[in-house]
Amino acid sequence: MLHSLHPLAQQAAALLSQDRQTIAVADGATGGLILAGLLTVPGATRFCRGGGVVYSMKGRDVLLGLPRAELAGMESVTEAYALLQARGIRDRFGADWGIAETGSAGPDQHPRGAPAGRSCIAVVGPDVAIATTVDTASADRIANMEAFAQAALTFLVATLEGQTA
Repeated sequence: MLHSLHPLAQQAAALLSQDRQTIAVADGATGGLILAGLLTVPGATRFCRGGGVVYSMKGRDVLLGLPRAELAGMESVTEAYALLQARGIRDRFGADWGIAETGSAGPDQHPRGAPAGRSCIAVVGPDVAIATTVDTASADRIANMEAFAQAALTFLVATLEGQTA
């Protein structure tokens, strides 16, 4: 799995490094694979501030430290929630960029109703806050985790490229 994420992580690392920028990661249904992908790049400490897996409300509170008012009305597995998490992780780690993924890997639907195979990914950085939704139409938990991480790094690279063009 990490072998397939590594080329995307290298691209992201090159784009971040050329502008001396940093990133922080809030993994969700990916279980840490986005961050792990970035850490496959030698010298990742130059561009990666860190992050963690937001997999419970307690984890979210500890990792993101968001005020309750910002969380009012938020639902998991939505682009709005992914954007909130990306902004939160960026700010918490003092990074230039934040990426977050919130999803339903399966095999069953998410407790809040999102179907298995849905992931919402957000990237927040200087002058950009963008999100996308991926639907694999699969209930295969492991395949979804891999697909979500691949989609997140692909989305990150595309966003960074758009900022440097």
